Amino acid sequence: MHRKTFLKTLCAGAALAGAPATFAQTPVEVPFYYPVAVGGPITKVIDGFAEAFNAAHPGVKVTPIYAGTYQETLVKALTADKSGKPPATSVLLSTDMFTLIDEDAIVPIDGFIKTDADRAWLKGFYPAFMANSQTGGKTWGVPFQRSTVVMYYNKDAFREAGLDPNKPPATWKELKAAAQKLTKKDASGNVTQYGIQIPSTGFPYWLLQTLTTPNDVLLANEAGTQVTFDQPQVIEALQFWVDLGKEGVHPKGVVEWGTTPKDFFEKKAAIIVTTTGNLTNVKNNAKFDFGVAPIAGNRRKGGSPTGGGNFYIFKKAPKAQQEAAFRFIEWVTQPERAAQWSIDSGYVAVSPAAYDTPALKKYGQEFPPALVARDQLKVA
Repeated sequence: MHRKTFLKTLCAGAALAGAPATFAQTPVEVPFYYPVAVGGPITKVIDGFAEAFNAAHPGVKVTPIYAGTYQETLVKALTADKSGKPPATSVLLSTDMFTLIDEDAIVPIDGFIKTDADRAWLKGFYPAFMANSQTGGKTWGVPFQRSTVVMYYNKDAFREAGLDPNKPPATWKELKAAAQKLTKKDASGNVTQYGIQIPSTGFPYWLLQTLTTPNDVLLANEAGTQVTFDQPQVIEALQFWVDLGKEGVHPKGVVEWGTTPKDFFEKKAAIIVTTTGNLTNVKNNAKFDFGVAPIAGNRRKGGSPTGGGNFYIFKKAPKAQQEAAFRFIEWVTQPERAAQWSIDSGYVAVSPAAYDTPALKKYGQEFPPALVARDQLKVA
């Protein structure tokens, strides 16, 4: 959809349930801290959402502030909070929920739920995404740019190695065997193409979970008070990762999060494991036939950790800012916009209703890889 047409559509649909028609005449400023963690024209899409919402709500001015990585955005948001001038809202990692609660920086979303439409909206998100948006009987975050981890693989490289391009590895054993066949070396014995690459910076705990989850173990309890790093299944998962490097089918040492998609585009890695939030980036930049597959299983059939960002509302923000921020959050996560966001970014649409929209149904038919991450939620 053309951006101008998209904006008109957003404005036309602004009067959805829960979105009030007007605010006070003096615009309520809504500072909105947003992280840029993946490639692609994400900031243009976010700007488009803010412009459309502001146009439909003249009494509100949502201002996106691009604050760097997730980690940098968290530091800036908490620093601003301690200075007494917090953002009204920010998209931060779902795993930042406990930090934000401990810092007494955010308020529960439940306090803004007033109508039946509000209640229906809050119940409409995928349960897998709400699992790390709620704790202690309260909802602290609203799923927005949520993701699972998926495997991207070069189908041309599979064909060249004698592998079936339509049968990606489904188990650790198959993954290791495929990686061995996909690894290429030059005449001097130097690797020119690794069979598999899993990044270990940026979100190392999340990528470790990509191995521990299918090994049937969780890294933390629901309350966020205990970890299980010393469990045999966790050690086994880490050893599997390390052994891939020792066997020369995976780069040794630290693998950068940010450069992993580029290594895929440049055919330095035949399989990469990274967020589905990179899907649009890969779709636009991979100049070869590629596939998207669920995470390979071991003790259980697959399974990915859910990741990505939630909206949070800051406690010290003025009440009018909080209310306006909530209405923006509710507006931007409605099915039609969640569907368009998924198409534009590659992130998983956060509600089943979004996948029932004509736009996302059509996109899923034309580009089936967009449905892999959604389908993987059953074992996430």
